Order: sequence, then structure tokens, then C-alpha cells
Amino acid sequence: MILFKKVTPGFILSVQQYFLIIIILTIITGCNSDKKIPNVSNIKFDITTERFEKDFFSMDTTDIDNSIQHLYEKYPTFTIDYFHNILAAAPQPDSIIKTIKHFRADYNQIYIDAEKQFDNFSSFENEIKQGFQFVKYYFPDYKLPHKLITYIGTWDAMIMLSNNSGGSGCIRISEDVMGIGLQLSLGTNYPMYKDEIMQQFYPYFISRKFDKAYIPTNVLKVIIDDLYPHKNTGSSLIEQMIDAGKRLYLLDAFLPYTADTLKTGYTEQQLKGCYENEATIWSYFVTNNLLYQTEASIIMEFLNDGPKTAALGDGSPGFIGQFTGWQIVKQWMKKNKEKTLLDLLKTPSKTIFEQAKYKP
Repeated sequence: MILFKKVTPGFILSVQQYFLIIIILTIITGCNSDKKIPNVSNIKFDITTERFEKDFFSMDTTDIDNSIQHLYEKYPTFTIDYFHNILAAAPQPDSIIKTIKHFRADYNQIYIDAEKQFDNFSSFENEIKQGFQFVKYYFPDYKLPHKLITYIGTWDAMIMLSNNSGGSGCIRISEDVMGIGLQLSLGTNYPMYKDEIMQQFYPYFISRKFDKAYIPTNVLKVIIDDLYPHKNTGSSLIEQMIDAGKRLYLLDAFLPYTADTLKTGYTEQQLKGCYENEATIWSYFVTNNLLYQTEASIIMEFLNDGPKTAALGDGSPGFIGQFTGWQIVKQWMKKNKEKTLLDLLKTPSKTIFEQAKYKP
């Protein structure tokens, strides 16, 4: 059953073009959207950014012991996590030194390229801060990190630390620290991402999202996963779709001015196709008796990222279940205007499905 036509990849925007489009979309959203966006400018929240990669790659290797000690003093918790969990160094001092020297030699060009793109991180810090202000507005008691630490990590460590977005490099180091791996934000056309070996780890449908524009979204996804952890309980497809829809609804609330393509991970054509085929997509789930399926292989087909959803055609996105779950959640929230985001998270997904009476 082919619902989506095959589409060719769109052109790649320059950074200047991207931010110009965001500004235009923000103005349009503010004027025409039904979305009620609260004013969070008065919510006090301090956030700072520390550039670990600058200190790490400027270490004096002729005095490595003192250089490492300086890192421990400046980044006490993160340095330990970085050496042992990201660089996978053994705890012995000699092993740490050897790992550092090899990593610096292998990733120095990555660091140089990242510095060209992220010499100034303030625009990302500001967008993340605003997202955190929205989190505080909706969840005032939730403890957010006050510090962002940027770093350069290894490719394989990011596979192990990958989240639902396909390995964003964003990790919650502690209650107060969020780590941001810049090596996975160097742009869709970054040559290393196109390397044959890299494509085995990060195929194009994932690596096309390795762009700086996704950084705020990836950071807020980590927060959402903490607010509403993933459940592996063998629940039905429809329940898991609505769980994914809840997370997307939260992301939309925390980043109301961010393009839906960045939040869903879909291309512009894929997202447009989802809305154009919304009723038919739902009909596909219903007529094929998929909603109450609990078989892992079926759930993975609709709730895992991928180049497409095979049953729906080459132009369809992977992880299409989140789109339908999102629409159901929106329908439920529209019918229950008195409900808060906390109410949404506490309400069983099965109940949301039954009460939403979703019929696109």
C-alpha cells in the first residue's frame, strides 16, 4: 500500500538561510497559529556554557599530568565521566594518558572543524535557556541543569549513548550538567559523515540530522526522557504511539518557535505527506488490525527511526507512529482544555486513545 510518493532530497540551507526562515516562521506562528504560547520571559533561570573541548585539545602534552589535573579541577564530575564513559579509558593513569594522546591525534581535525562552526555558542545557549524557561513554566518543581558543557566525543561512544533521535551526543551528566557532543552537529554534508564506515553506524536518514539546528531539540529531548521515561512493558502499538505523541507534544510546548521538522526529525516533504495522508495512515493501522499488536517486530516497524515506513511508500518517514500518536494527543488536549501537561503524562495512553475518539 503506497501512500507517499518518492521524493528527492531538498536543497541544504546555509546557516544564514536557516535562521532567516526560523525568524519568518516565528512571525507567522505568532500571528496565525491557534497555539497559545505563554510569556516566559519573566521566569528567572540562569544557565552557563563551558567549552570542555577547548581546554581538552589545548592541553600541554609535555606536562600531561598537570594538564589532566587542571581538567579535574575545572570539570570535576564531567572529566571522570568523559575519560571513562566516553573515551573508554581504563582507570590506570598510564591508560588514561595513552587514551588521551591517541584520541587527540585521531580527532584533532574534528575539533578544528567544530571550532570553526561553534566559536560562539551563545545563540544555542539562548534557545536552550528559553526552552528551559518553558519547562519551568509547565513543571516548576523539576530540577533542570544550569550548566551546558560542550565536548568532542568518539563515534562509537555516541552509538552506545544514542537516544531516540539516533545518537544526538546530548547526555545528562548530572542533575546540574548537560553534555553536548559537537562531533554530531557538524552539518549534513560534513565529509566524515559520508564515509563508508561511518554510514554503517549512522546511515543517511540519521546523519542528515547531524546539524547544529538540532542541538536545542536534542537537549530538550533528554529532559523529556527524564520527565517521561520510556517504558518497555510490552504495551500495545497504539499505547506506545501515544507515548511517543506525548513526548512530541511536550517538545512542541517547550520549543514552540522551533520548526516541526526539527522536532519530528522528518524532512519537510515527509511531514507534509503525513498531514496530506493523515486519514489514510490511520485507516492503514485500523484496517490491518495493528493498533493492539504487541509483537516487537511490528512495533519496531512504526516506532523506530528509519529511512522510510516500508508499507507506506518510499517518501514516508520512519518512526511514523509518533506522528499519529501526536495527532491523537493533540485531539485529546483540545477536548480537555483544563488539563495540564502533568495531567497528560499521568493519564494512561489507553485512556487518552479511548477519550480522544480520533477520526482524521
